[in-house]
Amino acid sequence: MATALVADDEQAMRAQLRMRLGEAWPELRIVAEAANGLEAVDLAAAHRPDIAFLDIRMPGMGGIEAARQLYNRCHIVFVTAYDEYAVDAFEHGAIDYLLKPVTAERLGTACERLRRRLAHPPKDIGAQLAQINELLRQDGAKARSYLRWIQAQVGNSLRMISTREVLFFQSDEKYTCVQTVTGQHLIRKTLKELADELDPDEFWRIHRSTLVRVDAIAEVTRDLRGRHMLRLRNYPHELEVSRNHTYLFQQM
Repeated sequence: MATALVADDEQAMRAQLRMRLGEAWPELRIVAEAANGLEAVDLAAAHRPDIAFLDIRMPGMGGIEAARQLYNRCHIVFVTAYDEYAVDAFEHGAIDYLLKPVTAERLGTACERLRRRLAHPPKDIGAQLAQINELLRQDGAKARSYLRWIQAQVGNSLRMISTREVLFFQSDEKYTCVQTVTGQHLIRKTLKELADELDPDEFWRIHRSTLVRVDAIAEVTRDLRGRHMLRLRNYPHELEVSRNHTYLFQQM
């Protein structure tokens, strides 16, 4: 039975990857989870996983530094939001990568590659790590630009809404409803487009039709039917969390 370690500083991201791996590769056993690279190195020494899934950007020791210590002991897969950075460096080497948010299709491809690679010992990827690290160093100052303003038509006027004002976005047939403390606005941008453009650390998808601002969440409860329900600050109604997204609140 193959074993794996998952390292990401976001608990929700670790939970999502664990859930997706359980669907794509049920036989794979997750033996440890780490919140940073230093923990990953220590846990890898204790559990000796066959595979390490490493987030590139973590506090303290990041994924690149951890991989430098682990690559001769296990197969490395980077999980990264650096979609415009370093991807070329992965394409023809022994390191695989997954872009956040991880899709089931892409993870399935990665798992197939890993099954084949497990038949052989990990390769010496020191040179490739150096190449990736250099690309990240060059582009490190370029923080990804996320959507910060929403344009909503109000009569004959255009209203500029800061994403800091938004409580949640909810799809409404051809439109998307933008809910703020002061009211609702309809925009033509789809929820999928918004999910791609918003900071995933600030907005979570809790339902296929709903994106909620994380720091607007006041409380998470379960109703009599066992559903997870969100109560938001300065909003009178609850929002339902779909079953596919309850991993975001797995401590409940």
